Amino acid sequence: MQLGRLKEIKDLRRVWKHEALDFTPWLAQEDNLALLADAVDLEITLDETESSVGNFNVDIYATETGTDRKIIIENQLEDTNHDHLGKLITYASGKSADIVIWVVKRAREEHRSAIEWLNNHTDENIAFFLVEIKLYQIGNSDIAVKFEVVEKPNDWVKEIKRNTSNSPTLQARYDYWVAFNDYAFQNQAFAGEFGKRKASTDHWMDMSVGSSACHIVINQIRKDNRLVVEWYISDDKDLFHKLYSFKSEIESEMGMKLEWRELPEKKASRILISHPVDFDHKDKWVEQFDWTIDVAMKMKKVFKKYL
Repeated sequence: MQLGRLKEIKDLRRVWKHEALDFTPWLAQEDNLALLADAVDLEITLDETESSVGNFNVDIYATETGTDRKIIIENQLEDTNHDHLGKLITYASGKSADIVIWVVKRAREEHRSAIEWLNNHTDENIAFFLVEIKLYQIGNSDIAVKFEVVEKPNDWVKEIKRNTSNSPTLQARYDYWVAFNDYAFQNQAFAGEFGKRKASTDHWMDMSVGSSACHIVINQIRKDNRLVVEWYISDDKDLFHKLYSFKSEIESEMGMKLEWRELPEKKASRILISHPVDFDHKDKWVEQFDWTIDVAMKMKKVFKKYL
């Protein structure tokens, strides 16, 4: 058997000529942002690119999916330098960011030390990541990109363990999401529609649909033994009304009745379906996962036609 030889492509500008015009738009695409999200073990929802900070612009402004934590991403197709480090701190301050990600060609030792120092001496709720971009190719194959984290908060990987150690409920939620991810993303059709999300102790898991206005949410409602899959609209009543005008068509195409909930006391709206389950019987989990996968895929396919 003849094996190819993996080679690293050192010149990033062979792929992206310009940071702002080429790399940032590429990274902002859902599938590419998911690669970075996997590397830093976060779930990232894009808010905007070239987001204004006074007289400057941060490359990518985003939100951690399912929380209100704000993320800034600064890109650099060269080695780290003091100028970008200064910008990073300025942008973090201007955007009140909780998570700061610096994506670079190569991290110099002095800047790795600076990021480590920031993680050790700032509020524990602030996280700084330093990430290198790597490009690889085998022979004449397509070029593949890999993000390698070189600096991150020291206790980042311990967070889940801390959160679950004293709570059986949190542990149960986490175990369920781990099992769901392991099962669902073996389904090629599902994996082709949704990016893999980090298992958490939350009762929900958000799934991106390629729109900043809405997303799909899977909920574990353990007190009622129900699974809920919903189309969640965060702040757009007009969009809810538009979709509601196609209620009959949507429900017919999905082959199921939905609950349409406009929340007058809140900005959000929900369109959902629930399913009775028994979370405590693990031998029933695959059946629950199959139902969830089916509903989520139908929901994304049908709803996107009417956006």
